Amino acid sequence: MKIHMQQRLSDVGPILSHPRSNRWTYLVRPDLPDDDSLFAEMFRLNVSVVRAGGTIALPSPSDRCAEFRRWIEPPRCTFRPSGRKVVDAIRACTGSGRSPAVSHPIIGARVVGDTADGLPDAPTGA
Repeated sequence: MKIHMQQRLSDVGPILSHPRSNRWTYLVRPDLPDDDSLFAEMFRLNVSVVRAGGTIALPSPSDRCAEFRRWIEPPRCTFRPSGRKVVDAIRACTGSGRSPAVSHPIIGARVVGDTADGLPDAPTGA
């Protein structure tokens, strides 16, 4: 999915991996409609959507955390892709007929430590 978005000249924004569950989390702008049919469609594709205001734990700088969470694309600026574009990419990659394989993504609009400027807070010890 990351490659699909990059091939279409779309920035992917921050992505983190959950190695033990084989899932990726895409941090996006909270522009998805609060629509149960969209959430049901994504659920059938094994995609979890964390609604605006939900909590997503970020990778820790400690070595031990890499077995739980790690950055695929670390945040480099305040950019977050549109949630709608990520959903469109999921549909295209899964052949769901709406717009090759997705690795069980999670789409999240708000993360633990997210600040008003859109960047995660600096780590505060482990």
